[in-house]
Amino acid sequence: MSTLNAKGRLLAIRRPVVMGIINRANDSFYSGSRFPDNDGLLQQAERMIADGADWLDIGGQSTRPGAAVIGEEEELTRVIGAIDLLHRRWPDVPLSVDTWYARVAAEAVGAGAFIVNDISGGQLDPAMLETVGRLGVPYICMHMKGTPQTMNKQAVYDDVVRDVLDFFIRRIEDCRRAGIHDVILDPGFGFSKTPVHNFQLLRRLDVFRICDKPILLGVSRKSTIYKTLGVTSEEALNGTTVLHTLGLLHGADILRVHDPKEAREAIKLMEAYQQAAS
Repeated sequence: MSTLNAKGRLLAIRRPVVMGIINRANDSFYSGSRFPDNDGLLQQAERMIADGADWLDIGGQSTRPGAAVIGEEEELTRVIGAIDLLHRRWPDVPLSVDTWYARVAAEAVGAGAFIVNDISGGQLDPAMLETVGRLGVPYICMHMKGTPQTMNKQAVYDDVVRDVLDFFIRRIEDCRRAGIHDVILDPGFGFSKTPVHNFQLLRRLDVFRICDKPILLGVSRKSTIYKTLGVTSEEALNGTTVLHTLGLLHGADILRVHDPKEAREAIKLMEAYQQAAS
């Protein structure tokens, strides 16, 4: 079990957590996650919570390969009001803000977010780590080389698992120095990785337990699934459930998902399977 301190509120991870994805961008890779208007936002959040989402992750811009970057002002417009609205409607549901901008992180926490989810691990905004340390919230540190616009060209490793582990070891120390006490590790599936790299990371996910931090698995409906199966992201739910199951077997603590109901079912079956083994 892990316990995270979010502004004085303790978030206990006693069993795998389901984090529901809600995008305020209208160009994210999966159309089913796009909710730029408030009515759709509230309806989707209600569905996700009813389907078993423990946390909700709110993002303002697409991070698919080659997506256009929006500035922090536009991202603020997209996410701050949404987080405030969700927090007032469901104050007990932990909210995460998906951003690499320190200013967006700070204003999101002020609006009700409990967690900062940064795909760059603090590499795209040098003020991020210091800001999160001051805010006193958990930090999701993801591995990525380059930016979403350049990452596909940088998917080169001698040993992807070793390289990502080395990155985490260095970054955990940087977080400690910045005053961040609770770090969640995200290997960054699909970010500057080929499908082969992604499967290697999944197969050896338990290696990252050496860091003694919760591990987040973010594979939901991604191209490694739909390209391997020869389908679309809209048809990748079954493949997502398969990889979620493998991730749980190898130590995933948090599933970041588009489909909470199916993720929750995978967790329930995995728990039954593990209990039978004991």
